[in-house]
Amino acid sequence: MPHDTKPLDAGASDWLIKHAELVNEGRRFHADLRVRQGRIEAIAGELAARPGEQVIDAAGLWLLPGMIDDQVHFREPGLTHKADTWHESRACAAGGITSFMEMPNTKPPALDRETLEAKYARAAETSAVNYAYYMGASNDNLEAIKALDPLAAPGVKVFMGASTGNMLVDNPETLDGIFRDCPTPIITHCEDTPMIDALHAQARERYGVDIPAREHPLIRSREACIKSTRLAISLAQKHGTRLHVLHISTADELALFQPGPLKGKRITAETCVHFLHFDDADYERLGFLIKCNPAIKTAADREAITRALAEGRIDVLATDHAPHLLEEKALKYDQAPSGLPLVQFALQAALQRVYEGKLTLERVVEAVTHAPATLFDVKERGYLREGYAADLVLVDPHKPHTVRREEVLSKCGWSPFEGYTFASSIAATFVNGRRVWDGAKVDDSVRGQRLAFDR
Repeated sequence: MPHDTKPLDAGASDWLIKHAELVNEGRRFHADLRVRQGRIEAIAGELAARPGEQVIDAAGLWLLPGMIDDQVHFREPGLTHKADTWHESRACAAGGITSFMEMPNTKPPALDRETLEAKYARAAETSAVNYAYYMGASNDNLEAIKALDPLAAPGVKVFMGASTGNMLVDNPETLDGIFRDCPTPIITHCEDTPMIDALHAQARERYGVDIPAREHPLIRSREACIKSTRLAISLAQKHGTRLHVLHISTADELALFQPGPLKGKRITAETCVHFLHFDDADYERLGFLIKCNPAIKTAADREAITRALAEGRIDVLATDHAPHLLEEKALKYDQAPSGLPLVQFALQAALQRVYEGKLTLERVVEAVTHAPATLFDVKERGYLREGYAADLVLVDPHKPHTVRREEVLSKCGWSPFEGYTFASSIAATFVNGRRVWDGAKVDDSVRGQRLAFDR
């Protein structure tokens, strides 16, 4: 935890953070940063404290723009027995995530503007960090998508693979219309359902109801991923669509994307922290706890994805945070749901690749913060810039942190990282200039803001 040079008022938003190592826009440099009325007022080599200002001596700490997680499932409304905005946003705060973008496959799904706005209203009451919500696509809501205000949502989510409820878009004419007429970026989950169904049937013939966890990446196969990803890219190229392909899990898909800076790209890619951390050898130890869609695959896939992230072939690193209860995860293969709780330790998991020498610190900041802010046109967030919202995270790179179940803030109450020791700790998180995490606890009085889009 950083040393505070005077007693702190946790609700205040005027701070002077001194002697930190700032990481921003490809640079690492030592400077002071002043926060006033929720915004970054000044960044300079030496700033003198003002009367009434709260001062933090951050010597030895990294100061980063807060992570923007553009892929979470917070389960509200309809599935709040396993997660909700209150709990998951607090887990975000403890993990250095200052903004999230939540998926539409809730109950009811966010397939129209009314349902979308109801989710925003709920977040305004309960979220400790900033928030935005995607509209979903179905086989029968093309008109609602065409009428969507581009300022109302970061994008439209298209499940081009298995999903829940009415959200699998498999009608070719509807898919073509969505890619032709969508007024926002399209984000896709790409897996080919018929291929998965056929492989699932084969596994049931072989194992009956006792399909082992190690079969999951064979059922949710790499071939199913690449076939669906190719389809999405072909539609985007046909219509000039702004397409973002989520959670790349295979080395096979990487050649479909271009390396280099995000600027100017119309088709971009994303992977998730669990694809950098786990591989198929971990199914023996963790079983269905790491069952997710797309599936965690081989160590060779993990290494190829990490290299692709380093070179900018993969543009964004997110979580796909998707909590389920332990008793649900303990069911047989066909009933055990897919998804992992990840937000609380996602930034530390990403930074672990820095300690391993596989990613630079500057590249991690680009992938978890700058890139999602730029890709989705987030207004005045995602960078350490004067005038921008003071969404900040202080990381202690010298304080290891071993994950314990009792510290998990997600409502599901467990983490796939339990027992793992990260090399860094989250020392403090600031949302709109208010310190929401002090290294030990969340300030429950803090509320985030609705993300605005500069389009």
